[in-house]
Amino acid sequence: MRTDDLIGGLVADVEMRTPPLGRGLLAAGVVGMALSGTLFFAALGPRPDVAAALATPRFVLKFVECAALAAAAAAAALALMRPAADRRLARLCLLLVAFGVTLGVMVEVVVVPRADWPARLLGTNWLHCLVLVPLLALPAFVTLLAAARHGAATEPGRTGAMIGVLAGAIGAFFYAANCTDDSPLFVATWYTLAIGAMALLGALLGRRLLVW
Repeated sequence: MRTDDLIGGLVADVEMRTPPLGRGLLAAGVVGMALSGTLFFAALGPRPDVAAALATPRFVLKFVECAALAAAAAAAALALMRPAADRRLARLCLLLVAFGVTLGVMVEVVVVPRADWPARLLGTNWLHCLVLVPLLALPAFVTLLAAARHGAATEPGRTGAMIGVLAGAIGAFFYAANCTDDSPLFVATWYTLAIGAMALLGALLGRRLLVW
């Protein structure tokens, strides 16, 4: 069999399995979120002033950004799991999320005095963020990585990295309810680093577990 025929057959097979693949990733995400949420409420729980914080735009923005990143990463991961999928929309979604985070930072540096920038960026919970976001992401990461093994990723490292980003965004979403640092400067720095750690883990494991 020629290589082109083999690739064509694999693509056709994946396309036949596209609906189950999409549902499988969704189911894994729901289960992973439930497990991560259970871990969050068992170990941390929301911050004491969560009701008052919900009335502040910075606090709400954290959840919007994490949810948007999770949705964009899910779209990108699903596209990477399908060899014939068009990935342009997923890339656009990721760029829009990055633009939104950047815009939030730009607004913050305009409305906050320059002398307060370092304190807003460092916050008081940066170490907690770097540790707790990946820990909260792990249950979702395991379920999502297991679902990704049913795909046909031609770039297993990149696919694993995107699974890591998705899981990291889920972990960050829950952690945001406990974190008392709401500045976009803090979120853009420490949340990104924590999610990046999950992306790195996903890339490393993806190269081993998502090869077909």
